[in-house]
Amino acid sequence: MSFSITLPDGSKKEYEEALSISDLAHNIATSLGKAAVAGKVNGKIKPLDFQLDKDSEVAIITDKDEEGLDVLRATAAFVFEAVAKNKYPELRFGDHVADEGGFYVDTDKSDQIKVSELPEFEKAMQKMIKNGQAIERVEVAKSELEDRFKDDPYKLELLKKIDGEKVDAYKLGDFVDFGFDALLPNTGKIKNYKLLSVAGAYWLGKSSNPMLQRIFGTAFFKKAALDEDLKRRQEIKERDHRTIGRDLDLFFVDPKVGAGLPYWMPKGATIRRVVERYIVDKEVADGYKHVYTPVLMNVDAYKTSGHWAHYRDDMFPPMDMGDGEMLELRPMNCPSHIQIYKHHIRSYRDLPLRIAELGMMHRYEKSGALSGLQRVREMTLNDGHTFVSLDQIREEFAKVLKLIMDVYHDFGITDYYFRLSYRDPKNTDKYYANDEMWETSQSMLKAAMDDLGLDYVEAEGEAAFYGPKLDIQTKTALGNDETMSTIQLDFMLPERFGLKYVGQDGEEHQPVMIHRGIVGTMERFIAYLIEIYKGAFPTWLAPVQAEIIPVNNEAHGEYAEKVRAELAKRGFRVEVDDRNEKLGYKIRESQTQKVPYTLVLGDEEMKSNSVNVRRYGTEEEISKSLEDFINEIEADVKSYSREN
Repeated sequence: MSFSITLPDGSKKEYEEALSISDLAHNIATSLGKAAVAGKVNGKIKPLDFQLDKDSEVAIITDKDEEGLDVLRATAAFVFEAVAKNKYPELRFGDHVADEGGFYVDTDKSDQIKVSELPEFEKAMQKMIKNGQAIERVEVAKSELEDRFKDDPYKLELLKKIDGEKVDAYKLGDFVDFGFDALLPNTGKIKNYKLLSVAGAYWLGKSSNPMLQRIFGTAFFKKAALDEDLKRRQEIKERDHRTIGRDLDLFFVDPKVGAGLPYWMPKGATIRRVVERYIVDKEVADGYKHVYTPVLMNVDAYKTSGHWAHYRDDMFPPMDMGDGEMLELRPMNCPSHIQIYKHHIRSYRDLPLRIAELGMMHRYEKSGALSGLQRVREMTLNDGHTFVSLDQIREEFAKVLKLIMDVYHDFGITDYYFRLSYRDPKNTDKYYANDEMWETSQSMLKAAMDDLGLDYVEAEGEAAFYGPKLDIQTKTALGNDETMSTIQLDFMLPERFGLKYVGQDGEEHQPVMIHRGIVGTMERFIAYLIEIYKGAFPTWLAPVQAEIIPVNNEAHGEYAEKVRAELAKRGFRVEVDDRNEKLGYKIRESQTQKVPYTLVLGDEEMKSNSVNVRRYGTEEEISKSLEDFINEIEADVKSYSREN
């Protein structure tokens, strides 16, 4: 028997007898053999003891590779399962996953594993790791595993998904599990690991299935990498908009009354209202006509637009009104704004016609995808559609882009880049079939960006089904890449809805539609702001801009109310903390709630008509006249809290 192994550099090695991936690694270099954790054979991850006995392309995966980390984390997940099963013999496991985020294991323990138990599990894992226990891979008949797990509905369902009659299983002592691509041959390399948290997860991600418990963890080959990851996770935890939203009482979501449907508390509603008023004022000043349109529409409109064909899985089921009319909760606002355009005969003099709305939409997001304000089922989009002639496209495109940049400047958004999103011409199911339209619109979009001299990346397959778009991608505070704003060219919907305008020549012409969103949905944008600002909103956005604390309610309460009334008269959002609590406690509470200005009023302030001011995040207290303070906070708000 003779066969060849092709290595990543294209070189080949000839062998007469079968050898393992581990043997191959040592054969190439002793150092490579020591660092090897798995192999990739013809593109598939295989364990070190996998036998090579025919022509194959093989890459050795080491502890420096991302895929090597996956193998380490899968092994850590397996060891956790073993110690958990040892402590709770009745425990049954669902799925397990190891990837760039770490690892998790699903369990069905009826009384739940507590977060406080995780250190105990870590100690039990450490014993196995310290001993360097062997992990044995065994090839088992599927029928044997079905018998072994006959009382475990989760394992039986997972077994059904595996092709073939033989299954790779792994043994650690008496414990057995399957479903891993590759594990380390022993526990010795799992030195830097951490069990992180506990959460609920539906079996296979379906809300109709049982709720299981998901244990999260991570592992690294080097302690410094683990420490850095734990530091990053702590930063994420501190910036998580769901946690901050709860602590600052901004919003809540209660699955009992509707998963993915946020309730805005007074402070959260205040932030949202400030953002909405800002956006509307900005758009009106830029020539947009703001409208209100219904959240319900006849489903036929979405069949005409193409949303029904391309987007149906993300739409709620239509409502039968009993008289033949079928109404749909709208997933998009564009068909609604098209009706505004169509309501009158349009002339070239009307163009560009800019229509905007804070339009409420509904998306049928799966339960497992819902997350705070970032993934919801009801959302309000800062939406706008401009109807233009062909020769107005470039100028209007530049105008929209300038508006977006102005808004970013006011919110202090600086970490972003431009992405031109094109169709994938091979994906005929996803995209409207009109090659000429796509080529024209894509070249126009590219030319507009080139005219402006802006750098951009190009991404095939990221376009909307009806046209190409410019996406402005931001980095969230947690490091994720997210689309904040978009400008889309659309020749398709004007054609489908028969939109016309009368040109200078007296003939009918078809307009082009420009879809644009400045800051996306209110929900996702405010989630972004919460995380960027870490809940410490700049003064112009803060729900409470100043907290007034009288030293003594009886002696200074009247003056506190006078200061509150004066600030409120000037349009500032202020509150008086007149609770019967100690002064120090109330000052700390104001700081905890991240109020920009805390004003302490005592005898001296009352006598001199002044205020004692402490800015959020500082210990410094400055006494100044009430009028000077009003001038300071007024300038702070007018400048959008920018220092320059």
